[in-house]
Amino acid sequence: MLEGYFPVLVFILIGVAFGLMPVMMGMLVAPHRPDSEKLSPYECGFEAFEDARMKFDVRYYLIAIIFILFDLEVAFLLPWATIFKEIVETESVKWFGFIEMLVFIAILVVGYVYAWAKGALDWE
Repeated sequence: MLEGYFPVLVFILIGVAFGLMPVMMGMLVAPHRPDSEKLSPYECGFEAFEDARMKFDVRYYLIAIIFILFDLEVAFLLPWATIFKEIVETESVKWFGFIEMLVFIAILVVGYVYAWAKGALDWE
């Protein structure tokens, strides 16, 4: 019964070995010569002048989330565009495929207009 899962176990073990092997080789082979400069938190030439845990503006996150949303929605448009010729040539799904994508694009436009109206795209 469990014989079918043995290849999966071997695959997982090989994957873990490939992940851990470079780390272990780095620990064994790499030189370890710490000094005060290497142990300092910043090596850019000057000391830190602000806290590293400063808060970002919320608008930064809003722009990032909106970018991810519209980027993913474009990822849904690409497969449809690649088979558009087949959709148009097939009589039974010609109008369904076209109207379905029009509804999808309309939802995209409504979301874009809403984000624009709320000022989520404005950066001061």
